Amino acid sequence: MGKERTFGFELIMDLSDCDIAVMSSKKKLAEYVDRLCKLIDMKKYKGVQLPYFGLEKPQTKGYSLLQFIETSSITGHFSEYWLKAYLNVFSCKPYDYRLAAKFTKEFFKAQSIRTRYIVR
Repeated sequence: MGKERTFGFELIMDLSDCDIAVMSSKKKLAEYVDRLCKLIDMKKYKGVQLPYFGLEKPQTKGYSLLQFIETSSITGHFSEYWLKAYLNVFSCKPYDYRLAAKFTKEFFKAQSIRTRYIVR
């Protein structure tokens, strides 16, 4: 076996008590992705995908997002019922995960954020 190598870096964010006007707006979610990518110097690959689904149950209703970046992806799931957001930033290129978490909490006007950063 070869040397242990770092493949990538993953930031996992769980946000609580988010602003419903932000998390339920397709336009704001696209803005979030644009601003985050600029902030952490990631290059987007094509456009963001923002399906709105889970309409059968109030707990599952909301947007999900997927933005491929040249070094991996940004994903998110939003629960309007619980006012929670669950986001992941995975990249083979290092980035300032503390800055990404701070920006995300502020953007969604979350009352709290729980993060986990993994070097993979």
